[in-house]
Amino acid sequence: MQPDQGIWERRGPSRHFLHSKLMCWVALDRAIGMAPALQADERLPHWRYERDQIRRAIEQRGWNPGRRAFTQAFDSDDLDASALMLPIVGFLPPHDPRVQSTVLAVATHLTDRDGLIRRYLTDELQEGEGAFLLCTFWLAQALALTGHITRARHAFQAALAHANDLGLLAEETDSTTAEALGNFPQALSHIGLINAARAIRDAERKTTRAR
Repeated sequence: MQPDQGIWERRGPSRHFLHSKLMCWVALDRAIGMAPALQADERLPHWRYERDQIRRAIEQRGWNPGRRAFTQAFDSDDLDASALMLPIVGFLPPHDPRVQSTVLAVATHLTDRDGLIRRYLTDELQEGEGAFLLCTFWLAQALALTGHITRARHAFQAALAHANDLGLLAEETDSTTAEALGNFPQALSHIGLINAARAIRDAERKTTRAR
């Protein structure tokens, strides 16, 4: 119920960041599924209530009809790549029109000239940053889930092209020089690669079976 600094640890005022709320929903949703193993059945009514409250808040205040996208924070106009996690964690199904338009909005407005994704466009720090490889793999995964397989492959290849000669990925890459930036090697970038590759593979297999 409290505002925070979000996944990206923003320097500005605390806000109700969508990704933070989403991860709270995930924690409760998975705990509900694990309740028998946790011997926590007596907690299920409370967990379900809180999970559903978070869902309502995200759907009512995280969705921006003007932007046709889920945005960075409640009642915000700013796009953020972390909204790509909505279909990835199963909060909404990939065919939901709001998911479809959010994924395409991120792809349209946060992609640089090399096909890589930035976390967001505005920052309290007046200095540029590189594109985030994890976010680009998120986009590839979300595109595969929503049926845009060709675009998913293009996003995947754009990020993969920034691995070094040992196949290692950094956290970010400079869009102008292709220089590796941030933490290196970055495990999250590699996890994103694996998840995106699996999503693209599964989407292609599903398409093949449907023919």
